[in-house]
Amino acid sequence: MRTRAMFNALGVLVFVLAVFPVFWMVSTAFKPNDEIFSSTPKPLPADPTVRHFDFVLNGRIAETSFWSYFGNSLLLALGTVVVSGLLAVLAATAVARFRFTFRTTFLVMLLVVQMVPLEALVIPLFLDLKRLTLLDSLVGLSIVYIGFALPFSIWMLRGFVAAVPRELEEAAAIDGAGPVRTFFTVLLPLVAPGLVATSIFSFITAWNEFIFAFTFLDDQSKYTLPIMMQYFFGRGGNEWGPIMAASTLLSLPVIVFFLLVQRRMVSGLTSGAIKG
Repeated sequence: MRTRAMFNALGVLVFVLAVFPVFWMVSTAFKPNDEIFSSTPKPLPADPTVRHFDFVLNGRIAETSFWSYFGNSLLLALGTVVVSGLLAVLAATAVARFRFTFRTTFLVMLLVVQMVPLEALVIPLFLDLKRLTLLDSLVGLSIVYIGFALPFSIWMLRGFVAAVPRELEEAAAIDGAGPVRTFFTVLLPLVAPGLVATSIFSFITAWNEFIFAFTFLDDQSKYTLPIMMQYFFGRGGNEWGPIMAASTLLSLPVIVFFLLVQRRMVSGLTSGAIKG
């Protein structure tokens, strides 16, 4: 009983440490400036205001609106999720189901690529995109994000595909289903939980990325939300109210995306094994 109480207390402590920064961010977003810079900070705003949200949503940030930044980020994130998910599930199926030359080498390279610091790739990727005339392009930036998401996605989905019994695919083939129909009606529903997990990773990777977007993009109309955040930091001081309001708004799409897809994680576990 005492051990269980200690583990419960430890779990509560970890939860508080993880949630407190988010709570303070949201709380600060609703505080007026005098409360933000008060020498005696309070956890909750005494006089809540939405002025910071109004400034971020309706103001002109470096001559561009918030919604322009939002649209660019959303386009990049959704494009990365769709393309990386499609390529990853096909590649994972090939790796898990077929034997081919350099298969083990390919799997090892997936792990090696994930160990390389992303900052070390800024200059090489900059030169590659320059040769391909894809600098200052959302298409070029999305290709980079897809490349970042693929190794993790393939490695994770490979385990889900390998866990699907081959007998299910053989039974579908006996019933007259071709390879394409078997893939979409049997295999894909069973690997859906893994696809959901990798899609969340891909979305967060593209949505929050700053260094590559700031380096590869030059046209301000193509900037993303993380780049917008830098305009609230200045030599004369930081605008903490707008910073916290923008950070709160930046976090909402990730939460909404997770809530939309997390229901698929359980429903995909058994639906592929039901013959209808």
